[in-house]
Amino acid sequence: MNYSKTEILKALESIALPGEGKNMVASGAVQNVVTFANEVIVDLKLATPALHIKKRAEADIVKVIQEKISAEAEVKVNIRVEAPSKPETPNLIKGKPIPGIQNIIAIASGKGGVGKSTVTANLAATLSKMGFKVGILDADIYGPSIPIMFDVAEERPLSIQEGGKSKMKPIENYGIKVLSIGFFTKPDQAVIWRGPMAAKALNQMIFDAAWGELDFMLIDLPPGTGDIHLSIMQSLPITGAVVVSTPQAVALSDARKGVAMFRQESIQVPVLGIVENMAYFSPEELPNNKYYIFGKEGAKHLAEDLNVPFLGEIPLVQGIREACDAGRPAALQTATSVEMAFEGVTKKVVEETVRRNDNLPPTEAIKITTMAGCSAVKK
Repeated sequence: MNYSKTEILKALESIALPGEGKNMVASGAVQNVVTFANEVIVDLKLATPALHIKKRAEADIVKVIQEKISAEAEVKVNIRVEAPSKPETPNLIKGKPIPGIQNIIAIASGKGGVGKSTVTANLAATLSKMGFKVGILDADIYGPSIPIMFDVAEERPLSIQEGGKSKMKPIENYGIKVLSIGFFTKPDQAVIWRGPMAAKALNQMIFDAAWGELDFMLIDLPPGTGDIHLSIMQSLPITGAVVVSTPQAVALSDARKGVAMFRQESIQVPVLGIVENMAYFSPEELPNNKYYIFGKEGAKHLAEDLNVPFLGEIPLVQGIREACDAGRPAALQTATSVEMAFEGVTKKVVEETVRRNDNLPPTEAIKITTMAGCSAVKK
């Protein structure tokens, strides 16, 4: 015998799925009912793949049809799972480009103490001397040092109106715009934040700031490969990454991991190259002598091994440390070996950025969105 489809649907209205406010017919879970002779086929769509939910729904359908329609009915339930799309993580803005910023370069290191922030500050200073418009986002939430290196540790960003919205105005010195969590904490105050709070603070400095027109934004990442790195790469389409290391084996091992992070299939940020910091020591009284205190050409060999560009060597010079402590990057000094070293590295970064923009598509922010284009040096 054929059963009435209308009566079957009415019977199914007595079943409510877990988590649903309506019965399975009203909620749209029942997609179709087919009857043929003594057989009843129910097509059901669920929003969860949980096995116990599927078995419970199947058992309830069989039971209600056999009780209210016919005990002899042969009931078959076809279940299709169609989970709703997950909402965006609230503390991340996925892959949103910053209007006016052409190239975003992440400066990273596998471990702390290799001079990543020092390299960032001097790269920015050299880029500015070359005529580029430059900004630095100090993303080292737990150890911000860029404000000290630019002699702006006591400054506080002002609030300005831009496009009808209140935005932070980056602190500017030596022609370079800077934002850092260090501007919002006291010198002796430790930043004890979990990942979501740190990500929220970074998003505010990225998207709630009046950066204006920049050819390069350099992002000084924390050491290692962790939550802050993922937050940045989910928030922004990074043009490329520069990895900083010293020549010794311990640092090189961590630098290798840093390169591997950017090369992850889900990340795929082009590595522009590796910089070897503290490559050698030359005393002032013997300027032609080079002492390889931490090993010789370790980062250069690592770059060759990983098939990434080697961007150059930065010597271990007391003046670099003194200049950073004094709040004036050493690359701003003229006619010095330090200026020449940083100029050589910076030219290589620009060259690799041009090559990257010419030969590769715009980077996706962890496969979420793409950058509008990188034209500042693609000429």
